[in-house]
Order: sequence, then C-alpha cells, then structure tokens
Amino acid sequence: MIIIMERNATKVQIQRVIDFLKDNDFQVRHNVGQVHTVIDAIGDKTTITPGRIAAFDGVKEVKIIREPFRLASRDRKPEDTIIEFSNGVKIGGNNKPVVIAGPCSVEADYGALLEVAVAAKEAGCEFLRGGAFKPRTSPYDFQGYGEKALQFMKRASEETGLLTVSEVMDASELPMMLDYIDILQIGARNVQNFKLLKAVGKCNKPVILKRGLASTIREFLLAAEHIMYNGNNKVILCERGIRSFDSAFTRNVMDIASIPVIKKYSHLPIIVDPSHGTGQRYLIEPMAKAGLVAGANGIMIEVHNDPENALSDGKQSLPIPMFKDVMKRINKFMDLIKEEEVAIR
Repeated sequence: MIIIMERNATKVQIQRVIDFLKDNDFQVRHNVGQVHTVIDAIGDKTTITPGRIAAFDGVKEVKIIREPFRLASRDRKPEDTIIEFSNGVKIGGNNKPVVIAGPCSVEADYGALLEVAVAAKEAGCEFLRGGAFKPRTSPYDFQGYGEKALQFMKRASEETGLLTVSEVMDASELPMMLDYIDILQIGARNVQNFKLLKAVGKCNKPVILKRGLASTIREFLLAAEHIMYNGNNKVILCERGIRSFDSAFTRNVMDIASIPVIKKYSHLPIIVDPSHGTGQRYLIEPMAKAGLVAGANGIMIEVHNDPENALSDGKQSLPIPMFKDVMKRINKFMDLIKEEEVAIR
C-alpha cells in the first residue's frame, strides 16, 4: 500500500506510521518530498487494514496497489478456472458457452416444467433453471413452492439429463437443496449476505453468484472472494444488470463491459442473464449475443410454457416457440464466434 502523509505531518507522526508498519512485518520505504512524504509498504493486509493506517494522525490518504480480491484475482491464478460437471459439461476457458434455461419459478404443474425442460434439451441447453424459493419485493407476491419445486426439478433432470440450477436464500435451506440441485445460485439481493456466502463456501457444489442490484465490479468480486475464502473455488459469476434511473424501457442496465473487465482481473467464469438484465422479451436475444461477443462463458434465459399466466416474471420469459427460434439463431451465432476465434489463433 502507498501512504501519503499530510503536507504538515511532523517527523514524529511519520515515524509512528513507519514503526507501526515495521512492527507488523511490513517492508517499508519512504520518500520525503517537497510537498508530501510518501511511504511505500509491502506486507500482509489481512493483519493491517488500510483503515487502521488512515486513522493515524498526519495520514492524508492510503492507496491500495493490489486489488483486495486475492483468490479471485488473475494475479493469483493466471489461467482460467474451468468447472467440470458429472455429464462432462465444462464452464470456463475456451469451452463452448453453456445455456441455462427454464422458468423464473417452478409452478404447481409438473407437466409445464417438463415441457420447458424437453424444449431446452432439444435446443441444446445443458442446464435447467427454476426457482423454488423466491425473494420478492412485496410479501404478497408468489414466494415459491419450496421443496416440492425442488422435487420437480430433480424429476425433470432425471427425465431429460439436464443439470439443475436453483436459488438458495438462506443457509438453513442448504442441506435440503444439496440433495436436489447441481448448481446453487446466489441471487442479486443476497450478494452481500455474508453469512450465506460463507455457508455456500463450505459446500462442494458449484455456485452461480449474481451481481447485486447496485454492486460495483469490485464489490461483486469480493462477494466471490467470501465464497472462495471459505473453501469453495467453483464460483461462476453472473452479470444480470444493475439498477438504473431509467425503468421505462428496461428493467436494469445490462453492463456488457463488466464481462471483459472481469475477465481481465479475474480467472472465474462469467455468464450473462439478459432476461433479468433487460426485463424485456424482445431484448433477450440481442443482449445474449452481445454478452457472448464480449466473452461470456454462457447465458441464462427465462422460458415459460405460458408466460401470460406465469406466477413471476412472465414479461421477460420467452414462450417455448419463440425460445426455439431464438436458440436456433444463438447456436449458429456461437458457432460463428468459435470459427472466428479459431481463425484468429
């Protein structure tokens, strides 16, 4: 870290900072300039936070040289993380982008879920998504069917071969969900639920971590760091849009730039969710393609057999016929991207 002292910092104040750093095993160099004294300190920031240094009299500013997300950083692990599943599907690196499709919420009719799952399988998808526990803004909105929904997901997985994705909202739900679900999902509202992040960090299941409603990229990666710090390195990031002042046309702002930024600074795979990212059915295809061009390792799409009567997010769900058409074009698009990458290499 770099510590910049105030213009009028005394020799005693400067020495106190230097002594404190040395006492905590930091290597210290300092330069007395014409205006400010600058202290260069290298050491373990888990023992001393920048805030502790900033509290010393005479300190003007503390700058961090390295990003605080150590485990998720590409400095720590230059090669891409690749997560492999029991059916041979791989997420990350140069592997073909995956497609995760399914309804926002699993509803009471198993036949409806199976219809979506079969369509997803036929379209080349690898994963079936569906919510069993739904965090809703209003307590009067549909909250999900809980374990019954998870049982439906497991049954559909057995019939189609698709792996399953579902959101966990509370650490107490984890033991039950581990029996049914292949990938645990942390939703946007729980990205800074540190108790939950710690709990999934102690599981051996892959985790899809969605970006928070107003999370910076650094906060997003630090949320992943909480999971990895507790032992689980199988983290898949998901860009799902951030809150905007303009909700007339889109539900969120789909931050496509976050994909190459995260790929520059982190080795973790990242997918995009254009359904939540836009909230508009007609925008799903173009934004999915934009995410793939930017380097996303997969896409997540909401699909429903009857969106007009969906219990949640019908407006942003593709009806099955439209989904099939969109997937035909997306599959061709992914093939073109792959050909282009091979030609470049």
